[in-house]
Amino acid sequence: MYYLYILLCDRAFFYVGVTRKLGERVADHKVGRSPHTKRYRLVEHLYTEEYPTRNEAEKREKQIKGWSKEKKKALISGNIEKLRELSKNKS
Repeated sequence: MYYLYILLCDRAFFYVGVTRKLGERVADHKVGRSPHTKRYRLVEHLYTEEYPTRNEAEKREKQIKGWSKEKKKALISGNIEKLRELSKNKS
Protein backbone atom coordinates (compact mmCIF):
# COMPACT_ATOMS: atom_id res chain seq x y z
CA MET A 1 0.00 0.00 0.00
CA TYR A 2 1.19 3.52 -0.83
CA TYR A 3 0.08 6.68 0.91
CA LEU A 4 -0.36 10.15 -0.47
CA TYR A 5 -0.18 12.62 2.40
CA ILE A 6 -0.52 16.34 2.99
CA LEU A 7 1.30 18.11 5.80
CA LEU A 8 0.90 21.65 7.06
CA CYS A 9 4.28 23.32 7.52
CA ASP A 10 5.06 26.62 9.18
CA ARG A 11 4.29 29.69 7.11
CA ALA A 12 0.99 27.92 6.24
CA PHE A 13 2.58 25.91 3.42
CA PHE A 14 1.22 22.51 2.34
CA TYR A 15 3.69 19.70 1.69
CA VAL A 16 2.39 16.85 -0.51
CA GLY A 17 4.24 13.54 -0.62
CA VAL A 18 4.04 9.77 -1.22
CA THR A 19 5.39 6.95 0.94
CA ARG A 20 4.92 3.28 1.83
CA LYS A 21 5.59 3.84 5.54
CA LEU A 22 3.36 6.72 6.55
CA GLY A 23 4.10 6.74 10.28
CA GLU A 24 7.86 6.66 9.74
CA ARG A 25 7.75 9.32 7.05
CA VAL A 26 5.67 11.73 9.14
CA ALA A 27 8.05 11.13 12.07
CA ASP A 28 10.99 11.94 9.77
CA HIS A 29 9.32 15.20 8.80
CA LYS A 30 8.63 16.09 12.45
CA VAL A 31 12.32 15.88 13.35
CA GLY A 32 13.51 17.60 10.18
CA ARG A 33 15.01 14.61 8.35
CA SER A 34 13.48 15.82 5.10
CA PRO A 35 15.19 18.76 3.37
CA HIS A 36 11.87 20.56 2.97
CA THR A 37 10.57 20.10 6.50
CA LYS A 38 14.01 20.79 7.91
CA ARG A 39 13.63 24.27 6.45
CA TYR A 40 9.84 24.64 6.90
CA ARG A 41 8.97 22.80 10.09
CA LEU A 42 6.04 20.40 10.12
CA VAL A 43 3.08 21.70 12.06
CA GLU A 44 0.49 18.99 11.43
CA HIS A 45 -0.34 15.89 9.34
CA LEU A 46 -3.66 16.84 7.73
CA TYR A 47 -4.69 14.33 5.08
CA THR A 48 -4.02 10.85 3.69
CA GLU A 49 -5.20 8.75 0.74
CA GLU A 50 -4.27 5.08 0.13
CA TYR A 51 -3.29 3.58 -3.23
CA PRO A 52 -2.38 0.02 -4.21
CA THR A 53 0.52 1.10 -6.46
CA ARG A 54 3.24 3.73 -6.35
CA ASN A 55 2.29 4.87 -9.84
CA GLU A 56 -1.29 5.68 -8.79
CA ALA A 57 -0.12 7.52 -5.68
CA GLU A 58 2.42 9.55 -7.65
CA LYS A 59 -0.18 10.49 -10.29
CA ARG A 60 -2.42 11.82 -7.53
CA GLU A 61 0.53 13.61 -5.90
CA LYS A 62 1.32 15.37 -9.17
CA GLN A 63 -2.33 16.35 -9.59
CA ILE A 64 -2.65 17.81 -6.09
CA LYS A 65 0.70 19.62 -6.29
CA GLY A 66 -0.73 21.51 -9.28
CA TRP A 67 -3.72 22.73 -7.28
CA SER A 68 -4.19 26.09 -5.62
CA LYS A 69 -3.95 26.42 -1.86
CA GLU A 70 -7.73 26.93 -1.70
CA LYS A 71 -8.40 23.73 -3.61
CA LYS A 72 -6.07 21.79 -1.28
CA LYS A 73 -7.91 23.26 1.73
CA ALA A 74 -11.24 22.11 0.26
CA LEU A 75 -9.89 18.57 -0.21
CA ILE A 76 -8.47 18.42 3.31
CA SER A 77 -11.68 19.68 4.89
CA GLY A 78 -13.85 17.35 2.79
CA ASN A 79 -15.73 20.29 1.27
CA ILE A 80 -16.78 18.54 -1.95
CA GLU A 81 -18.97 21.43 -3.11
CA LYS A 82 -16.09 23.92 -2.84
CA LEU A 83 -13.74 21.43 -4.52
CA ARG A 84 -16.14 21.11 -7.47
CA GLU A 85 -16.53 24.89 -7.69
CA LEU A 86 -12.77 25.41 -7.72
CA SER A 87 -12.34 22.60 -10.28
CA LYS A 88 -14.73 24.38 -12.63
CA ASN A 89 -12.55 27.47 -12.31
CA LYS A 90 -9.46 25.31 -13.00
CA SER A 91 -7.76 26.38 -9.76
